[in-house]
Amino acid sequence: MGKIQVLAIVGGISKNSLNKKLYKAFLKRKPLEVEMTDFDISQLPFFSQDIEMDPPAAVKNFKEQVQNCDAVLFVTPEYNHSLPGVLKNAIDWGSRPPKQGVWDNKVAGVVGASMGAMGSYASQLHLRQILGSLNIHVMMKPEFYMASGSKLFNEDGELNDEKTAEYIQKYWAAFAEWVGQNK
Repeated sequence: MGKIQVLAIVGGISKNSLNKKLYKAFLKRKPLEVEMTDFDISQLPFFSQDIEMDPPAAVKNFKEQVQNCDAVLFVTPEYNHSLPGVLKNAIDWGSRPPKQGVWDNKVAGVVGASMGAMGSYASQLHLRQILGSLNIHVMMKPEFYMASGSKLFNEDGELNDEKTAEYIQKYWAAFAEWVGQNK
């Protein structure tokens, strides 16, 4: 298997985002064949049909990065039993204008963390529904829900739970295989 280009899209944009920490834990444990980049979706303006035909440079850059990757890893928090608006905004930009979207037949994985006991379960479920409607092929198993996530990182933001680190590596192995079979 050759190199796999993975673009991470992290739905938590705050400076101390639990999902940014989770992304960094995934980045640190990625297999050698994975080359991973990310895009800061806080750069994207609110989607508007008024500017979709001549979008700002940040939107063009985002769509180009999605177009050029082999797979996308969505890292989502959970807000009110759903995904954050900033993540939905990025997905909307990638799908517009009609017939010029970059999501069709893209391969993806979905992971997430929350401080609650269900570990972003509801947001991932909602996200999978949205991604399916865009013909994004999401890996279904293994699933990754980090519950009570703030307890699993030290004060420097490093993952300090060996069981979770092992599960991240298990997820990566399955994801690399999924991408290889579907890209």
